[in-house]
Amino acid sequence: MSENNAHARFVPAFKDSYTGQVELSRYRDGRPAPFHLVDGLPDEWIVNRDLASNVVELKATVISGFVRLGRFFTRQEASEFVDQCP
Repeated sequence: MSENNAHARFVPAFKDSYTGQVELSRYRDGRPAPFHLVDGLPDEWIVNRDLASNVVELKATVISGFVRLGRFFTRQEASEFVDQCP
């Protein structure tokens, strides 16, 4: 799916399925990332970091997916959407 997301305007994102909160994928400094990157997620989503402060574990309720026109799509939903596009 990731290689096809640009033409369909999908942006890599994450969602906490418990709270419904959606966050775009970002670098640690806050810039949008063009791929799924956990470094810029909210601290409350992070369960564990290594000694270098890299994220090694997220809350179990956090899922990866994409945002398109303000709507969150799971990876499966995004793939199905792209398959239906001409």
